[in-house]
Amino acid sequence: MKKQEIVGIFRKRLLESMQTRGLNQSALSRETGVDRSTLSQLLAEENLRMPRADTVASLARSLQVSTDWLLGLSQDSRFGAEILRQSFEVAPHEQSPADDNLKRWYEEAEGLKIRYVPVQLPDVVKTDQVLEYEYGEVAERPVSRAKEQARYHLNFSRGPDNDLEICMPLQNLLGFCRGEGLWRDLGREARAEQIDAMLETLEELYPSVRLYLYDSRKRYSVPYTIFGARRAAVYVGQMYFAFTTTEYVRVLVRHFDNLVRNAEVHAHEAVDFLKSQAISS
Repeated sequence: MKKQEIVGIFRKRLLESMQTRGLNQSALSRETGVDRSTLSQLLAEENLRMPRADTVASLARSLQVSTDWLLGLSQDSRFGAEILRQSFEVAPHEQSPADDNLKRWYEEAEGLKIRYVPVQLPDVVKTDQVLEYEYGEVAERPVSRAKEQARYHLNFSRGPDNDLEICMPLQNLLGFCRGEGLWRDLGREARAEQIDAMLETLEELYPSVRLYLYDSRKRYSVPYTIFGARRAAVYVGQMYFAFTTTEYVRVLVRHFDNLVRNAEVHAHEAVDFLKSQAISS
């Protein structure tokens, strides 16, 4: 993008956010401490100079927008996190707001690298029986929606240009294989079929889908998904905190890459490791 275009985007968004907040140049000058003459220059159509970083930061803070958006680096004007709650209404034929947003985020990230730390097992490999067991009692997310989303994730991962890295705790996988914790009432046969399905998916889609296992005694992570460099969504239970500010996304990318670097089982070892944990039905 040419400098003139960048300056033009900044001027347009500065003016737009001033109008949204009902601030004229005098009021914004008082709030930010930025000289009115400087603001006039920034808003002038013939201006080709960008403001200093501290000026941008002051303007963004007072106008309650992100610096990335003001500079044209993001399409989302909000700073911090946007909270997307799932609907608590049981509507079998309607997707919840969170499901709708997840699908949109995946579609926007087509062709980009997606990094994923699942809650338990990755949705992309779950069998219907495991989904029925896991979501059978969850009113906020009927099994039909869980199955639909899992199928969507699998079909998305089969796309020729898509790239998915999954990093999950080793203990979660071992606990599933042994029928411990959450999985204690899930039968051996169902668990065996799930491991077989996981193996089949990884063998079919590797290297575009890669699984890493880290030791949760040495590393810790909440569940989250990073969609390229555009967005990171942290799952906290029936809601997502979605970050679009570049610096926040980069922090989670570094966290994910650190999990991968310190993995006990790397992607090229995952299939053999799963075979060693095979469950006889």
